[in-house]
Amino acid sequence: MTNSAVQFCPESEAARLRGLYNHLSGPDLLEALVHNELNGQIMLSSSFGAESAVLLDIVAQVDPTIPVIFLDTRRLFGETLRYQKTLTDYLGLEDVRIVRPDDGVLLRLDPEDMLFNEDPDKCCHIRKVAPLDNIMNKMGNLGYKAWITGRKQFQAATRTTLPKIEADADFIKINPLADWTTEDIKQAFLAKNLPPHPLVADGFKSIGCMPCTSRVAEGADPRSGRWAGRDKTECGIHLSKRPDLVTAI
Repeated sequence: MTNSAVQFCPESEAARLRGLYNHLSGPDLLEALVHNELNGQIMLSSSFGAESAVLLDIVAQVDPTIPVIFLDTRRLFGETLRYQKTLTDYLGLEDVRIVRPDDGVLLRLDPEDMLFNEDPDKCCHIRKVAPLDNIMNKMGNLGYKAWITGRKQFQAATRTTLPKIEADADFIKINPLADWTTEDIKQAFLAKNLPPHPLVADGFKSIGCMPCTSRVAEGADPRSGRWAGRDKTECGIHLSKRPDLVTAI
């Protein structure tokens, strides 16, 4: 990190921004932060999943040059890979950066592509967490201070108190849709005629890697189809780092 990055304090900056902008939400929040505070210092990570088009559309309207980080874990549905290209073109996103796991690490730690079954946390770490950490470190060194995510309070029990502006280890996290409801998302799709992820109509409400994503019953927790049958609800990107997984690669 540069000296300026070391002096940056995400906790105090997140608290300051909450004091100024916490009354805003959705496009109003993002527009105020981008144009008043974080121009050229903010990026987005997106799974290009079931609800991603709503936030990506907001970003495209506020500033289509904001970098969009897309993690291709090499275990995604083909539909997701094609949807990423469709949405990028449809919305006019100008800086989508595709990040993939290290081929050498995959060959060494998951040569049969079955690690998801043996140790899903480790699988997520080498395919998602570590590659994202690498690109985030590079972005931090370039002066980026804030990271937009599409997380929402209704998605899971672990997210019910999710704030709109929070501090991470090295960045401020902006969650413009934190307080949006399923109806808000639905109406945004309809109002902007946004193309849906092709798997949504087939019962997939939260879409990640193919081996760890299942259909969800109507009315069930949208993320109940992720790692179904396991005591696991998050891939680890938005959780504190585990030393045993960090040293594993």
